Amino acid sequence: MDAARSMRGPKGAVPRAHTMIRRWLREPLVHFLALGALLFLASQWRGGGASGRIVITSGQIDSLTAGFTRTWQRAPTEGELKGLVDDHVRNELAAREAVAMGLDRDDAVIRRRLRQKLEFLVEDSVDAAPMTDQELQAWLERHPEQFRTEPEVAFRQVYLSPDRRGESAERDAKRLLATLSTANADLPADVGDASMLPVEVELSTRRDIASQFGDSFADQLVAIEPGRWAGPLRSSYGLHLVFVRARREGRLPALAEVRAVVEREAASAQRRQRIDEMYEKMLSRYKVVVDRRRPGSQDAQAAEAAQAGAR
Repeated sequence: MDAARSMRGPKGAVPRAHTMIRRWLREPLVHFLALGALLFLASQWRGGGASGRIVITSGQIDSLTAGFTRTWQRAPTEGELKGLVDDHVRNELAAREAVAMGLDRDDAVIRRRLRQKLEFLVEDSVDAAPMTDQELQAWLERHPEQFRTEPEVAFRQVYLSPDRRGESAERDAKRLLATLSTANADLPADVGDASMLPVEVELSTRRDIASQFGDSFADQLVAIEPGRWAGPLRSSYGLHLVFVRARREGRLPALAEVRAVVEREAASAQRRQRIDEMYEKMLSRYKVVVDRRRPGSQDAQAAEAAQAGAR
């Protein structure tokens, strides 16, 4: 029994090991060591180009076959597979010879692609260590403004048309408001002027209300207390008397309701943070000099002469 227990290890060892692995994967130092190893391998590959050997592995052939199958929905014939391998060899030949000739230097497209691949390595490390529920909950609480739901309002509205009523529209609205204030939310069918706007609006966010009635109307509406007639509220259409039936305040949703969005946003923020940390670490090994002198000026010419002499 004691031997079996010792084989299993102490209670909680596995969770602690998982935590240590996640923490290790998130360390910027690990990323930099991995990048250094890749750069070393790349330099070895460039140096080994002079050996004249190009090896096509079975794994590369499988990858070429899979790519052809995805595109054409069938496996390649022997002749087609030979063409794929020959094209892969040409790619390898062109890459090695171009690098040997220095064609990769000072090329904005290649430099941009190298930067992307470097940053992808850091981003992959974030995906390899997903955040725990506790970390996601903490991230949600630190960024409530991104997830808080908007207040919702349900209301009834009576429309008065300035085009139809002219200068009396404001006076008619105040008179009608006094009448409606004694009628609660009950309305005769012929109250107000006809329009294409809805009379009854169910619980809707400010954004949805603004899309129908305009921003000014929505801003005024969300400030009205439920249970009474108010107005007149102005919109681009005219005047409105409104009865707010219900109001639901905005809230911070539970993690379970927005988990997928929180995971996506938190991972994106982590990627940006890791990339910033990587560049800060790299920058510490360099001295950046920004020369704002215009080309052709005497100072620029003197600087160029000094650099040439230093060489």
